[in-house]
Amino acid sequence: MKLAIAVHFDGAQAHAAAVAFEAWDSAEATKTYLSRIAHVEKAERGSLDLRELPCVMQLLREHRLEPELILIDGFVHLDADETPGLGQHLFHALGGVVPVVGVSKSGLPGLSSQFEVTREEETKPLLVTCAGIDIGAAKARLRAMHGRKRIPTLMKLVARLAKNGD
Repeated sequence: MKLAIAVHFDGAQAHAAAVAFEAWDSAEATKTYLSRIAHVEKAERGSLDLRELPCVMQLLREHRLEPELILIDGFVHLDADETPGLGQHLFHALGGVVPVVGVSKSGLPGLSSQFEVTREEETKPLLVTCAGIDIGAAKARLRAMHGRKRIPTLMKLVARLAKNGD
């Protein structure tokens, strides 16, 4: 099973959501998961915001999830030199055995066009970074995901679940 994961913060609380899927072109999740996190520390000013990491780890533990791959809304690394981002920290927290693919709608100065994926003509590209999987394979799989326009259907669903908390 593959998981798309999103975290939504609401003040000092958060909701972590995941949608499970088997095939990259799946239009629907095989199962959904939600965890409520009662208290999340504030982000430290001037440092990488890793508040999502304990939320994701709680979600995985709480639901006893052992995915073959995790897809996150965010960056695995922050530049071509692979400066660690949230996804890289997640990859290491999981023992370096579960590939993590990060997808972002906005760019970072250190990421070149080699990280871009255009899912539909005349839309802005998404940026893909990854750990534990080849970048070419990650881009091809993201391109194959179900959904019209820029954002895959399952990524929209997991974001909505996290935001609504139900």
